[in-house]
Amino acid sequence: MASGTPGGEVALETSRLLLRPWRAAEAVVLRELWTERDPRVPPHRRVDADGHPTVAELEDSIRTDKVWSTGLLAVERKTSRDVIGYCGLVDSGRGPAGEPELAFELLRRVWRQGYATEAASAVVEWARSSGYGRLWATVWDWNTASRRVLAKAGFTETGRKEADAVHGTTLFTTRGL
Repeated sequence: MASGTPGGEVALETSRLLLRPWRAAEAVVLRELWTERDPRVPPHRRVDADGHPTVAELEDSIRTDKVWSTGLLAVERKTSRDVIGYCGLVDSGRGPAGEPELAFELLRRVWRQGYATEAASAVVEWARSSGYGRLWATVWDWNTASRRVLAKAGFTETGRKEADAVHGTTLFTTRGL
């Protein structure tokens, strides 16, 4: 079940999950995601040597950055009411105009339970019902778990790649709606 449209406030529901806008108090979850990221992820997406981003900086980002209210939705488990990560649509500027990118990231403690696939499928259905014709997603070549999630959500690799000698190769995937 979904309510809202891209650009407006959104709430998506699956059998186990609620995907909804972030609350500033949940910045601690974002901070945990930043600390758990694989060392192969570029430094600008990990906590730096000075401890940035801080929880306070992430709280401020949630309050002021539109992407946290309309794009990257908090993924909350319905039974325990805890936020376990994010999933949603973003315009990263790397794909075709009018084709948003699916993005997701969950805390390590909830990996291998099907939550990422469930959340991604809900976002894909929301995008379809909102009138999008195609979505795309990027994934590191070494991130086999996320590659499986994308495959289960109906994405296929395009052959487009961006190689980085330090961090690995980014693979581009798409899915028609």
